[in-house]
Amino acid sequence: MTEHFDLAIVGTGSGNSILDDRFEDWKVAIVERDVFGGTCLNRGCIPTKMLVVPADMAHAVGAARRLGVDLHLDGVRWRDLRDRVFGRIDAIAASGERYRSGQRQVSVFAGDGSFSGDKEMTVEVDGRRRTFSADRFVLAVGARAQVPEIPGLAEFGFHTSDTVMRIDELPRRMLVIGAGFIATEMTHVFSAFGTEVVMVTRGDGVLTHHDPDVSAAATAAIETRARLHRHARVRGVTGQRESALVAIEDSSGRLTKVETDLILVATGRIPNGDQLRLEATGLSLDEGGFIPTDATLETRVPGIFALGDATSSAMLKHVANHQARVVQHNLLSPASPMRVEQRFVPHAVFGEPQVAAVGLSEPEAGAAGYDVVCGYRRYGDTAYGWALDDEHSFCKLVADRATRRLLGAHIVGPHASILIQQLVQGLCSDLSVEQMARGQMYPHPALTEVVEQALLDLARKFGD
Repeated sequence: MTEHFDLAIVGTGSGNSILDDRFEDWKVAIVERDVFGGTCLNRGCIPTKMLVVPADMAHAVGAARRLGVDLHLDGVRWRDLRDRVFGRIDAIAASGERYRSGQRQVSVFAGDGSFSGDKEMTVEVDGRRRTFSADRFVLAVGARAQVPEIPGLAEFGFHTSDTVMRIDELPRRMLVIGAGFIATEMTHVFSAFGTEVVMVTRGDGVLTHHDPDVSAAATAAIETRARLHRHARVRGVTGQRESALVAIEDSSGRLTKVETDLILVATGRIPNGDQLRLEATGLSLDEGGFIPTDATLETRVPGIFALGDATSSAMLKHVANHQARVVQHNLLSPASPMRVEQRFVPHAVFGEPQVAAVGLSEPEAGAAGYDVVCGYRRYGDTAYGWALDDEHSFCKLVADRATRRLLGAHIVGPHASILIQQLVQGLCSDLSVEQMARGQMYPHPALTEVVEQALLDLARKFGD
């Protein structure tokens, strides 16, 4: 007889946070084919930031000389850094699984699940197939690294963000394929620790999905620390496991061969919905490979919800956490459903410099038909910017002249990931630019003045 549950949660990233004491009377199945905690905990946001912090310290050795402080980097104990990160993270993942497995009303299926019928799932557990049904499903299955087909790549061996942070030794040379946020952060980490980094991007620089001014600044910064091949692609890899010869083709068709000890593939991520056999439920993926939902995060099959990276190209942990709270409410209170609020989704890149943004870029705002006005302030034009001796960082704001409302905000520089939040708050509160600029005081001489002065610059450009 097929075991039946009130709720089945597939994936233990943000999906795992749904269960609290209000579900004590629910019979729940949890399906996880990998380690508990999902991408963010095990191979994403958290371990990368735990490596970014010491990378920032290592990078600061060179930056301090401008301020008259002579620091020396005696060495990087990579295994100590790595073991500090995963000694903590692996213990959290293991304790999370023990906790769920010990709950009387929860059954944990440690295997690969896929639908075998309407509201019925089959899981491969230790080589055996187990089938169960449930009244409700939450699909929080995340995404996986996208790996391009490159001759010789698989034979030589490569890393993705899933594996590169667990390597035993720092490579002397690394080749990074891609130029998005993963590539940018990993280039910062490994170059700060002394690895010679080469980046290959099909675009004009790094972070090209950001505002052009942001991308240009991030590209200029990364070119001081890595060799960047723009408008290029990897055509082939040859060599032994210890050292590879990588053929890189530029836009004119010219080939350059680069030697490297490690290849990191950071060319994006693919949603995992295609591995669930959704057709057995009557569902299908959209053109982007995502699981379609309505604003309550329910699919067109009643009782099947989806959230996180499998549902949206905004593959961000804070988005998935917000969605998990919405799904949690809608499971408990179906008569008064909550809808997702994703108008203003901030994101940050923890490279050197940091990048943070929310809302529209200048080209996006223009394409949407707004009468665009931009405000701008360099860190170096503020008192704290003088203290930092910062000549490159800035805050750029994009606004609509007709409504005097902010449309987007873009910050490049120290603490960008923190400075962006006050602008997110202003957007969500529907404040005018003048209200954001003059409606409260900004502490002097704090770095927040760069935001205040960019807002004042916008207000001046609006006129009376």
